[in-house]
Amino acid sequence: MRGLLSPSLMCADVLNLEHELTVLDNLGVEYIHLDFMDNHFVPNITLDTGLIKATKTVLRHMRRDIHIMAFHPEQYFDRMEIGEGDIVSVHYEACDNLEEVMADIRSRGASPFLAISPDTDADVIKDYFDIIDGVLVMTVYPGFAGRPIVPGSFEKLTAVRKLIDESGRDLLMEVDGHVSWDLCQRMRACGADIFVAGSSSLYQKGLDIVEAVEKMSELVK
Repeated sequence: MRGLLSPSLMCADVLNLEHELTVLDNLGVEYIHLDFMDNHFVPNITLDTGLIKATKTVLRHMRRDIHIMAFHPEQYFDRMEIGEGDIVSVHYEACDNLEEVMADIRSRGASPFLAISPDTDADVIKDYFDIIDGVLVMTVYPGFAGRPIVPGSFEKLTAVRKLIDESGRDLLMEVDGHVSWDLCQRMRACGADIFVAGSSSLYQKGLDIVEAVEKMSELVK
């Protein structure tokens, strides 16, 4: 399959979010990446549940790719109106009842993804292959945009891809963190399917978003 884009809304122009969503939707972009942080699991707060819910009224074609960086993520599902077609990633490190949480996500018609932070070993995903639709691999430490890629990230991506392939499951691998112009092709070569594009690529200052989407789509095809 070709590489799929998931522009990060936290990197967009906060005063023109509806316009930016509409432009991306009309360009045929597959996903919009929506980061939620609780200021506990990570030391930051980004998009709130009300804004994430509101995106449903704007999107026509794009699917919501919701990345919850929070303890007890299930407490936010209703407020985000998680439902049919959404991807919902919750963190291995933040959730002690993953089986129940993944089942909750799936019962709402959404696709459960397991997110793993840079210091988490790839092997942990093996216990969850039967209950997830994909793995989100963080290649920066979660919490802020614009951070440098963590050393060893390409080896981590390759390891996750190998484990997925060996499982026999048709799971997606998403990469989130410094998905830049000069690194995205290496990430694709490591087996990434979905690319969270933010301040190091699509949302660089002075860059036209239409041209940026075309360029990134070509690089990860």
